[in-house]
Amino acid sequence: MKIPANVKKLVVLLLALTLISTATGCRMPMNEDGTIKLIELATTFKETMDTESWFAALIVWPMAQFLNRVTPVIGVGGAILLLTVLVNGVLMIFTMKSQVAQQQMQLIQPELDKINRKYEGKTDDASRMRQSKEMQDLYAKYNINPFGTILITFIQFPIIIGMYHAVQRAAVIKSTPFLGMNLNTTPMQGIREGQYMYILLFIIMGVSQYISMQLPQWMAKKKAKEEAEKHHRRPETVNQNSQTQTMQYSMLIMILMFGLMWPAAMSLYWAIHSLVTIVKTLLVQKLITDKQ
Repeated sequence: MKIPANVKKLVVLLLALTLISTATGCRMPMNEDGTIKLIELATTFKETMDTESWFAALIVWPMAQFLNRVTPVIGVGGAILLLTVLVNGVLMIFTMKSQVAQQQMQLIQPELDKINRKYEGKTDDASRMRQSKEMQDLYAKYNINPFGTILITFIQFPIIIGMYHAVQRAAVIKSTPFLGMNLNTTPMQGIREGQYMYILLFIIMGVSQYISMQLPQWMAKKKAKEEAEKHHRRPETVNQNSQTQTMQYSMLIMILMFGLMWPAAMSLYWAIHSLVTIVKTLLVQKLITDKQ
């Protein structure tokens, strides 16, 4: 079964959020009463470094303090949006080449699938060498280094996890309502209390996450159709097999389950993060198209 790159990335992200967040140096600091230890405006970098970890001091503390200072000026939604855009902008500066390569890998997936189907069931060394040669030629044609896409994973995960912590630990976020919602309340609790803004936030989070997951697949289909029309032939099939679709929907269901149980502040962040990811994907796609 060939698993798309975006599904692999999501699986690893969810595992990373679970494993790293519970690791000794990066777990969510808790008070004696079991509540999350908040980062106040008065909380200093030195205090965080001395009492917690390098991860909390170098990554979580700056983001949380940014949210603490900006939220009173532009609101909690604007603060999370601005921080998410800034973080993604900085990441794009250092990983643009890798992001373009990653997205091109997704776009040429139909051609990779065609090569794999051509050599399906052929296990002799000569066939394997020819298959490898054709794949390398395809990467060279589009100037893609498949190993270069790994860079994004190693750079993005600590930042995303840092955002995950900062949104839940910034004191102002916890005390500032958003569209009448208490962001310290879970969507499940808000829905039970009949506060329908929590339902709307949950729906927006789910829809934006679904689109961000499916967008590379939709773009690959569009590219295949355009290439087929250019050469006056039928487009290559880009449909995912049932196992891959099941995996994607399983990941979406897992995120939705988390979305019901974590604080509404995280649902808001995840919705904004997904929307920013959609915009970033479209921008990278435009860059790829302009270069062709």
